[in-house]
Amino acid sequence: MTPGLRYLAGVVLVAAGGAALTAMVPPDDRLGAAFGVTIGLVLQAPLGWWVVRSIGTARFTAVWGLGMLTRLTLVTVVGMVALSALGARAAVVLVAMVGVLVALLAVEGVTALREHSRENER
Repeated sequence: MTPGLRYLAGVVLVAAGGAALTAMVPPDDRLGAAFGVTIGLVLQAPLGWWVVRSIGTARFTAVWGLGMLTRLTLVTVVGMVALSALGARAAVVLVAMVGVLVALLAVEGVTALREHSRENER
């Protein structure tokens, strides 16, 4: 399996997990959870792909650093907007979004590890 397909499979798995978990949230918080999952997927999927494609190149550190800065900035901005708009319910949006970001960072790591491990050299 190519790294691209492995990463895509991970994104689909995280999206399905996010949808399943959103369905389990109380009805009043479901829209916020869906919003958080969607923001996380829309942001992280292309950033993760960019990082995976840059592994092993001279630009990897810059790409990784810019990606992390983008993620942290988005969490801050969404947190401020959600807190002012939703008050205490902002936690649902943020928990869902950060959960997706962390899950997709794990997918990035597994994809990179599988691509650059020496398992095929045995």
